[in-house]
Amino acid sequence: MDFPKQKILVLHSSSDLYGASRVIIESVRALLEEGHEVVLAVSSDGPLCSEVAKLGCKVEIIPLATIRRKYFNIRGLLNRANAFRNSWKEIKMIVSIHKIDTIYSNTTGVIIGCFFAKRNQLRHLWHVHEIIPGPSWLLKAYGFLMHKHANTVVVVSDAVKEYWLEVNSKINIEKLYNGFHFLPYGEENTIRQELGVSSDALLIGMIARVHFWKGQSYFLELSNLIRQKNGNVKFVMVGDAFPGYEYIYEEIKNKVEELDLQDDVIDLGYRTDISRILDGLDIFILPSILPDPLPTTILEAMSASKPVVATNHGGAPEMIADEMSGYLIPWDNAQKAVDIIFPLINDRSLREEMGRKGSEIVADRFSVDQYKKNLIKLVENL
Repeated sequence: MDFPKQKILVLHSSSDLYGASRVIIESVRALLEEGHEVVLAVSSDGPLCSEVAKLGCKVEIIPLATIRRKYFNIRGLLNRANAFRNSWKEIKMIVSIHKIDTIYSNTTGVIIGCFFAKRNQLRHLWHVHEIIPGPSWLLKAYGFLMHKHANTVVVVSDAVKEYWLEVNSKINIEKLYNGFHFLPYGEENTIRQELGVSSDALLIGMIARVHFWKGQSYFLELSNLIRQKNGNVKFVMVGDAFPGYEYIYEEIKNKVEELDLQDDVIDLGYRTDISRILDGLDIFILPSILPDPLPTTILEAMSASKPVVATNHGGAPEMIADEMSGYLIPWDNAQKAVDIIFPLINDRSLREEMGRKGSEIVADRFSVDQYKKNLIKLVENL
């Protein structure tokens, strides 16, 4: 059955190339390949814009009124009210010019899409990547809006689905695992050469946006305990701060000094050569201290045939086959976590076997082709 082609406005909260942005690239690619017209609206220029433009997607940079926790005060609410009015005007103009009939809101930070779609009787798909810890009034508000202002809410894991159905059981909600295709790094200048890490040393890495719940401080605790048991290990951290959380840089620096890790931990900040970095790692760790819905970096590491260690909550248990493709560790007990991890450090063949299993899991359950096929089905049945 052929479905009418839609004219879709994608509203996205950032223009970086972290997890949710990388997912939206695949969404735009799938929609364009299927013959739908797509316009992406973001609030600032950035690497995401050039990536989707290469696909033939129109890009509009507008003052998009995203919702952040930092705005939960009187001044912030006034700021958002003004931003909301400006966003509405810009979205109205884009919808008129491009004859938009469908709004695709990506992340809960883009709340204006649900109001605009409802008011103008447009189809609305809301792609939710988050598990929001509260407060309760905010959860209830989101639950109401997802129920009343979205034709379909797409979530990235069973963990996210169960969470939001507990908030509001009436939400029309569908799970869609992110799809990922890893492009192996093939150049001679490896990340180990850049960092000066010898071939016989173990290299353990963490790639994540710097945020209080992503676990950078916990990673340093793990690094310290691992170093005490094996001195031939180096650690690398990748990622810059989410706007408003730049202060965490200072906390990380202080923690490194406190644990005397200056010679063992390398903080690379924001990088775009993720495949190159993963190619040089022996073990990937993502120690989020709050439930991480479906971390894209885990899929990237598994696709790169790396054994993955992650904290045992959120979407990680749906991604990692515990003791087969990696290990699930506690998020509040560093010593116990290191005891679980240590067999990987001592056994190269185990690392290789777990890496192979991880790549098989990604190919079987998290392929780009499956993602595209299921997304198109959801969009065309709005």
